[in-house]
Amino acid sequence: MHAVYVFDAYGTLFDVHSAVRRHAAAVGPDAESLSSIWRQKQLEYTWVRALVGRYADFWAVTEAALDTAFAKVPSAPRETRTALLDAYRALDAYPEVIDVLTALKAAGRSTAILSNGSPDMLERAVEAARIGSLLDAVLSVHDLAAYKPLPAVYEMVTTRFRVFPEAVSFQSSNRWDIAGATAIGFRTVWINRTGEPDEYLDLPPAVILSSLSGLPTR
Repeated sequence: MHAVYVFDAYGTLFDVHSAVRRHAAAVGPDAESLSSIWRQKQLEYTWVRALVGRYADFWAVTEAALDTAFAKVPSAPRETRTALLDAYRALDAYPEVIDVLTALKAAGRSTAILSNGSPDMLERAVEAARIGSLLDAVLSVHDLAAYKPLPAVYEMVTTRFRVFPEAVSFQSSNRWDIAGATAIGFRTVWINRTGEPDEYLDLPPAVILSSLSGLPTR
């Protein structure tokens, strides 16, 4: 039985593409491409900064990634930048999120977010999704000035809840994030929403789901 259920935020609880989708008409026919590049560069910049030891908070990274996406998708009007960033602060939660968190709390489990997001970003996202009362902790890498998948980030969970790694079930839509959490001993659940092929075969998830629905609680 796992005492603590920890969720990545962006892509797992919150739909990272909902910001561009909300303004797709204004962005134009290449909106999907813009959103994909934005997300790709956002993640890439965290990895590079973690490796070279030059931390910048996730909001700064998110802005820089969007600027690169605009440069790569010249058809997208830069006048939409402010609207897209505002939308990113209040992303849509996936439809099953509230029910899953409610069920975990009813079962007596502790719940938390562990995210690359900066504290103010996470506060806004949690408030917009109305899930604050269903979480025992919202943990941000900002406290370490580091990024996933560094082991010290995942250890924030065991320190906060005073448990061994095997007591933690960690859920993420990011396969690299699952690899990092598996490496330190968490039970990992990969939320593979888009049917991506598996990677990091030496660090496999315990469970693969297409959404958070059906999350095993034992």
